[in-house]
Amino acid sequence: MRREARKENVEQDFAACFLILASCFFRIGVMRTDTTQPSLFSSAELPANLQPWEIAAAGDLLAAEVVFALPLDTPYHYLVPDALRPMIQPGQRVEAPFGASNKPTIGYCVGVTTKPSTSKRLKTLTAILDREPLVTAGMLDLTKWIADRYLAGWGQVLSSIIPAGVKSKAGERELTFFQLAEDAAARLARGKLPAKQQAVLTALQAANRPLRIDELTEAAQCGTAPVRGLVAKGLIVAIKQATELLPVETSETTASPIKLNADQARSVAAVVTTLREQKFETFVLHGVTGSGKTEVYIRAIEEAVSYGRQAIVLVPEISLTPQTIRRFRSRFSRVAVLHSHLTDSERNQHWRAISRGEIDVVVGARSAVFAPTPQLGIIVIDEEHETSFKQDSTPRYHAREVARRRAETERVPLILGSATPTLETWLRVQRGEDTLLSLPQRVEQLAMPPVIVVDTRNDPRIEGGSAIGRNLEQAIRSALGKKGQIILFLNVRGFAPLMWCRKCGQGISCPHCDVTLTWHKQRGIALCHSCDYSQPRPENCPICHSSALISLGVGTERLEQEVKMLFPQASVLRMDSDTMQQRGSHDRALEAFRHGEVQILLGTQMIAKGLDFPNVTLVGVIAADTLLHQPDMRAAERTFQLIAQVAGRTGRSHRGGRVYVQTACPEHPAIQCAAQHDFLSFVAGELPHREEYQSPPYTHLVRVILRGPQEVAVRNQAEAVGELLRGETRHAAAPIRVLGPAPCQVTRLNGNFRYHLQLSCANLDALLSLWKGVVGRIVLPKDIELAVDVDPMNLR
Repeated sequence: MRREARKENVEQDFAACFLILASCFFRIGVMRTDTTQPSLFSSAELPANLQPWEIAAAGDLLAAEVVFALPLDTPYHYLVPDALRPMIQPGQRVEAPFGASNKPTIGYCVGVTTKPSTSKRLKTLTAILDREPLVTAGMLDLTKWIADRYLAGWGQVLSSIIPAGVKSKAGERELTFFQLAEDAAARLARGKLPAKQQAVLTALQAANRPLRIDELTEAAQCGTAPVRGLVAKGLIVAIKQATELLPVETSETTASPIKLNADQARSVAAVVTTLREQKFETFVLHGVTGSGKTEVYIRAIEEAVSYGRQAIVLVPEISLTPQTIRRFRSRFSRVAVLHSHLTDSERNQHWRAISRGEIDVVVGARSAVFAPTPQLGIIVIDEEHETSFKQDSTPRYHAREVARRRAETERVPLILGSATPTLETWLRVQRGEDTLLSLPQRVEQLAMPPVIVVDTRNDPRIEGGSAIGRNLEQAIRSALGKKGQIILFLNVRGFAPLMWCRKCGQGISCPHCDVTLTWHKQRGIALCHSCDYSQPRPENCPICHSSALISLGVGTERLEQEVKMLFPQASVLRMDSDTMQQRGSHDRALEAFRHGEVQILLGTQMIAKGLDFPNVTLVGVIAADTLLHQPDMRAAERTFQLIAQVAGRTGRSHRGGRVYVQTACPEHPAIQCAAQHDFLSFVAGELPHREEYQSPPYTHLVRVILRGPQEVAVRNQAEAVGELLRGETRHAAAPIRVLGPAPCQVTRLNGNFRYHLQLSCANLDALLSLWKGVVGRIVLPKDIELAVDVDPMNLR
């Protein structure tokens, strides 16, 4: 393997040498316009006696501004050697020596500038890794905004938005070709060549096109040595050509436009007016479930495509992507997808097709907001309230805010669609910052399904440990008898979320996290849902060694078992992250349900939204209190959203439908409003509560998390950071509250103890300025890490 690695390095250096010789002896124009030039350019062959900073000593030096995938604010300047000057462009990946050890490190060129020859000595770029920029100037500006807005390094943002398959050129191969140098004939007239080298030139002249090494040696009846000799003399040039990726699959449109009702027509007209005027505006499309929001999206996108422009459509769940793609491909022939279940080769294939303008509609999850559309016309975010649009690792951006910024800079409309918009979005509507488009009625005048709230506190079946109460069981039997389909929603996976000892009263916890292990009966393991630690289910309590170990609570596995026992004649399918791991599993499951092969579909939140099945006549919410009592300011909002969304999966045809919501808190406003499909009443009660306590959306939050293996050390460091922040609030441009430090809700996670602080202010710029002013003075031990989350969605 070492011999093969050395061989590969030699080949790369050899190819790089060819390019440098070509740039020195032949016209640069050929290298610029030839689309077959290599994707790796090296400056390793600079004259040995010339120091990098002495190049072009008589004038200015060319310097590249480079950022690395590190939490750093400012770019580093590197000298661009003569051999790389014609090729360097912002948006390319480059290799440069970094740090005291000058370790070769991959970074991103974000600018090219000149430096006076008298300026300080600069390190030199060693290679350019891309023939063409991977990101445009507009995307560079957007990523810089993300870095500033979400307190991340610019290089970290760039590294995260470019798919790994694009960076590795997955699915592409590069072949080396040889062609005559431009002045080969003139130079040959001044001397003779050995016979085999002459045969190589004759073969190239006869072919009148570049030849691969195997083609060339076969035509000239020689080995590779004569070819290398001619390259060294500068009579032929080595070039590399990437093989073309397979084109993205196109489809024939099969569906006709649906007739719009009055509300839909008004909504489409408002968006089309903005499209024609080529201006930015954010539209909040608030429509009850089943009101035809997708048709509004499609009509607006059709208008944009008719102008030769492209659309980006974001959906929150991978389970929604196949259905959404099918719907859009029935109306548009050129649709691409970008989501996590694609292979690297497929992702590269779609990314390249999008950037060439060969795609009209891009459908994908959160990261699709960065799709390289050259002529963007409109952005749509479906189910904009979903928390999955917020990334939970650096850079912790929210796709909604990134889409808003991109739409504003590219002067295109943004549509945010939901039956249950976030309070942040609704407050912008109330303040007149966004435009409201309403769809208050379902299509074809279908009625909203009645919602029956079932108080489980007095249900003997629930008290006995069952998941399905008496009322819901009778409703399921009735629906099955009438050949209807049923959806059962439970947002807890596994068989039982708690294993508990009746003798000592202790639960079985993860050794690395402050989280109880969940029993997954089918896999035969007790699993931590935070760090994925697993162990066989213990027979005895590990604390008191008693055999009085029982399982408490209900997960989707146990629900599935109970449903199959109660209704053995029905076909049942479970959808959760345990059963939907294989490629294409979401699509196969939903298609089976669509075609009536499955009568009862049960699962977690991946079945709670966006799905449209006309034959569903019953929806059951097994435990509506799952989120309600969590220590989270958004607990009521998320409970309302989940119930309202899952309730909307039924009653989508003239067969009608019903919803049963099992809860131990039937009087809670979130549950009552969801049962009435009354978003406005919920907002009217929740917003004043948020304003009173100065919580989002009336304030912005910055959460600072410190983590490390020793709890005392982490707590002490968190206290020191808190004191530093409090001291700086005196100079802030607006009043800032500093809360904490305090242990996180899950104090120990994956072996690290976690403490957090929370900064709160109505002025986001003041928060960002405060943090940027102190972060350089925070010095932490090597074993303690710090993370910052701007406008967090998860306070766990």
